[in-house]
Amino acid sequence: MTVDRPLRLGLPKGRIKEGVMNLLAGAGIEIHMGARNYRPNVSMEGIEAKLLKPQNIVEMLHVGSRELGFAGADWVEELDVDLVELVDTGMDPVRLVAAAPEEMVPGGKLPDRPLVVASEYERLTRRWIEERGLDATFVHSYGATEVFPPEDADCIVDNTATGSTLRANGLAIVDTLMLSSTRLYANPKILDEPAKREVVDRFVLLIESVLAARRRVMIEVNVDRDKLEEVVAFLPCMREPTISPLRGEAGFAVKAAVPRGELTAIVPELKARGGSDIVVTELAQIIP
Repeated sequence: MTVDRPLRLGLPKGRIKEGVMNLLAGAGIEIHMGARNYRPNVSMEGIEAKLLKPQNIVEMLHVGSRELGFAGADWVEELDVDLVELVDTGMDPVRLVAAAPEEMVPGGKLPDRPLVVASEYERLTRRWIEERGLDATFVHSYGATEVFPPEDADCIVDNTATGSTLRANGLAIVDTLMLSSTRLYANPKILDEPAKREVVDRFVLLIESVLAARRRVMIEVNVDRDKLEEVVAFLPCMREPTISPLRGEAGFAVKAAVPRGELTAIVPELKARGGSDIVVTELAQIIP
């Protein structure tokens, strides 16, 4: 099935760009930056792309000038738009937090007095002020929000990955508004168009195959015949491991894609159960 025109993809500029580009490269989707750097060529048939700020991607998806795009969940929530989340990549995890000068919040609580709160996130900040019952005035910031206190604001609402920038500016976190990460969104209308839905489904399949591979590694282990069942019973594989006889009936080679996070426990246990010649390799894509 072919589409009348390519699906319009929004690619993010700024701090989340590198992660998205690496994800696409891992899926075999090449992005070629030419003379018109804001409109790169995409190797996947049926898709054209444009580089935009994540906030603009959210807005363009909402109005329909972009049909597919990567953006942070915080900006989707802030702009309060009707989009379909297709994939949570888990990349660029941040918290949207409220923070104030350390000397102002010795017990971790904001003082009970009129406050000035600065943020780029007006909707989320105003909602937080109302939910917490604060007597506060909102001030809109346009970047570098952490420098507002103490002269220009008592408190800020901003995103943070590690909290290091906040600490460097003498700020302490007093509340968490939400968790965010880079996600793939779609304008809901395109999912009702069969030809475009087919392109979206192929794109999502490739993206998810890379994310699945990042969560696992391939482990190969040789084992004697009498230890085979003990090793196979222990391996946390996706379905069933691949088992091949070794030359000369010397035993078996067992191969399985196992969770990356459990590797430090899996390798010693395989050795203890009679495994040998253990090899661990990276995976590029996993497609169930």
